[in-house]
Amino acid sequence: MSLTILKVDSSARGEASTSRDLANHLVDTFKAKHAGLTTITRDVAEGLPVVNPAWIGANFTDADKRTDAHKAALALSDTLIGELKAADVVVIGVPVYNFGIPAALKAWVDLVCRARETFRYTEDGPEGLLKGKKAYLVYASTGVPLDSEVDFAGRYMRQMLSFVGITDVTVISAAEQLFREEEAREKARGQIAEAVNSFETVAA
Repeated sequence: MSLTILKVDSSARGEASTSRDLANHLVDTFKAKHAGLTTITRDVAEGLPVVNPAWIGANFTDADKRTDAHKAALALSDTLIGELKAADVVVIGVPVYNFGIPAALKAWVDLVCRARETFRYTEDGPEGLLKGKKAYLVYASTGVPLDSEVDFAGRYMRQMLSFVGITDVTVISAAEQLFREEEAREKARGQIAEAVNSFETVAA
């Protein structure tokens, strides 16, 4: 079975990052089971351009009427969306910063959530256009419990993925690491093994 995985990293902690370590482990576990697997890596930690008036003007101009300036304004967004469309599996590192996601990851979200590209509006409401993909959120926090009332990262990312049509989402959680970092990481590694085995069963 041929697979393409898109891995999105966003932690500013580099090699010390739990979300990066576990996301890499998840991809490596997939590689061990799928010969010829293709990986696309997108590291947004250094920051991405934020949506600005030029981007908005270009996005709301019909594609056949866009100028070279419009196309340039949307070029990075087009690339990021192309990576999403090419992927069968999406792995997103979600470190929790101040109860939410890093600004760099939010910028990525804003650039890939585009009407007529990843979702569309219908009489029945918005419809996601990226159906049929599997996503894994690799969630890492120092003190914020996953799905707690102060977790604005995990719930937000699930909603965002659902909005663009990716509803099959598994969360790998290494939460509340302040007093049990290695225990949380080991638990997450166990979740990764179970998740990849489960994917194998479904794919078969």
